[in-house]
Amino acid sequence: MKLQIKKLKFLTGRPVCMIHAKTAKKMSLHVGNRVVITNKNHRKIISIVDTVTGIINPHEIAVSEEIIEMLSLKNKEIVDVEITEHPRSISFIKKKLKGGRLSKEEIFEIIEDIAENALTEIEVAFFISAVYAKDMTLEETKNLIKAMVENGNKIKLKGKVVDKHSIGGVAGNRTTPIIVSICACTGLIMPKTSSRAITSAAGTADVIETIARVEFSIEEIKKIIRKTNACMVWGGALGLAPVDDKIIRIERIINIDSRPQLLASILSKKISVGSKYILIDIPCGKSAKVSKHQAEHLRKKFLKLGKIFGLKIAVILTDGSEPIGNGIGPILEIKDIFKVLKRSKDAPRDLEEKSLILSGELLELAGKAKKSKGIKLAREILESGKAFEKFKQIIKAQHGHLDGLPRANFSLEIKSKRKAKIIHIDNHLINKIARFAGCPEDKTAGIYLHKKKGDIVEKRGDIMTIYAASEEKLKQAKNLYNNLKKKVIEFSR
Repeated sequence: MKLQIKKLKFLTGRPVCMIHAKTAKKMSLHVGNRVVITNKNHRKIISIVDTVTGIINPHEIAVSEEIIEMLSLKNKEIVDVEITEHPRSISFIKKKLKGGRLSKEEIFEIIEDIAENALTEIEVAFFISAVYAKDMTLEETKNLIKAMVENGNKIKLKGKVVDKHSIGGVAGNRTTPIIVSICACTGLIMPKTSSRAITSAAGTADVIETIARVEFSIEEIKKIIRKTNACMVWGGALGLAPVDDKIIRIERIINIDSRPQLLASILSKKISVGSKYILIDIPCGKSAKVSKHQAEHLRKKFLKLGKIFGLKIAVILTDGSEPIGNGIGPILEIKDIFKVLKRSKDAPRDLEEKSLILSGELLELAGKAKKSKGIKLAREILESGKAFEKFKQIIKAQHGHLDGLPRANFSLEIKSKRKAKIIHIDNHLINKIARFAGCPEDKTAGIYLHKKKGDIVEKRGDIMTIYAASEEKLKQAKNLYNNLKKKVIEFSR
C-alpha cells in the first residue's frame, strides 16, 4: 500500500511507524506487527507498527526519526508499506529456549535480524533470557562474537593497541581513566570505548561525559588518538558491534546480564577496535556480580576465546566485595579520579592501588615492563605527574575541560546511631540507592562514602552522603536506604 509521509518528529530508539487504525484494519495489521517501508529509491527498512486515530489521516504514515534519517525521507513523500512475515530467527530463539545448541548460521541470522530491527524488543528479550537460562557452548559464544563483529564497523590503528575491561558490578571502581592515562604515557595505543551503566550508578562513558564529549565518529577518534595515543569515548556512537548496544539496552530494562553475552560484548568491541593486548578485570566476592567460582569459570572462557581470536589476554581476579573509591555516581567518581591523578592527600587509596595493579599488568602484557616490574613503572608515571598531564591532553582533545563541575541541589547526611566498626558495604544495594537518587542520568546524583570497610564510625558520625538533583529523587533514595539500611552497611556488634 502506498502511504504519504507525515513528519511528527518523534524518537523511539528503534524504527517505529504509526498507521491509522482504519488503514491498519484494511492491511490486517496489528500493534507490534512488522512492515517493510520502501522509499522512492527502493531503499528498505523493517519497522514495528503502532496504530493511531486522530493524529494522522488514513492515507498517511508517521515514522520515527530513525526511519526519516535512514531512508532520507521528506514530508509528504510517498512510500510503499507492505506487511512482512515473522523472521526465521524466532524459531532459532525458541530452539535455544528449549536448551538446544545453535549453529553458526542460526546465530548469524539472529544477530543480523537484531541489526536490521527485524526482531522486536520482546523477541530480543527472549533471546537474552534464553542465553541466560540455557547458557552457550564455547563454539556458540565464538560464533556470537564473530557475528557481532561482522555486523559493525572496525577501526584500524597503527602501533601496539591495548585495552582493559572490567565486568563491572562494583560501585565506584573508576580505574579506567587512570589506567588509560598511565598506559598512553608509554606510547601504547589505547582506544577505550566504554559503555554506559547497565545496573551500576555510572559507566566510564557516563563519568567522562561530565567533563568532555564522548560521542565521536571513527575518523574523529583516529585524530584524537594520533594526538594523545588514547581516547575515552562511548562505544555506542561508533557502530562497533552495534548489535551489542541494542542487546545491552534491553538487558538494562530486564536487568539480565548473561555470561555468554558478557563475553561476546567485551571481546567483540575489543576486536572491532583492533586491540591485541587485553586485560580483563573480574571483581568477585561478597555482593560482587560473580562469585570466586564463577570468576574462575569466566577466566578460562576468556583465555580460550583469546587463543581462538589470536589475542593476548590476561585475566585478573580482584576483590569486588565492596565499593572502590569514595564517590558513586558520575560527578563524584570524576572527583575521585582527579584526586588520584593530582596526587591529593585525600585521594582514595583503594582506587589508586587497584589502578596501579591493573596498569602494571597491562604494561607487562604489552611488553612495556618486565615481569613483576609493571606496577613500579605505573607508580613512577603516576607520581611524576605525567599521567595527569596525559589525562588533561586527552580531555582537551575530546573538547572538554576540568573546571566548573556542577553540584547536586539536594543532599542527605547518613549518620551512625552508635560507635561501631564497618565490616561490609553491599555493592548492589549502594548502586541501587544511587540509581534511585537519579544516577546515571543526573550527573550530580550519587553517594559519597565517608567511611569504608574496617573504619570506626563514632556515634552520630558521618557514614555517607546521598546527593540528588531533585527533592523527590532524594526522598526516594532515602526511603530505600531506610528500608535496607541493615543490609546496606554491616557493623560490628
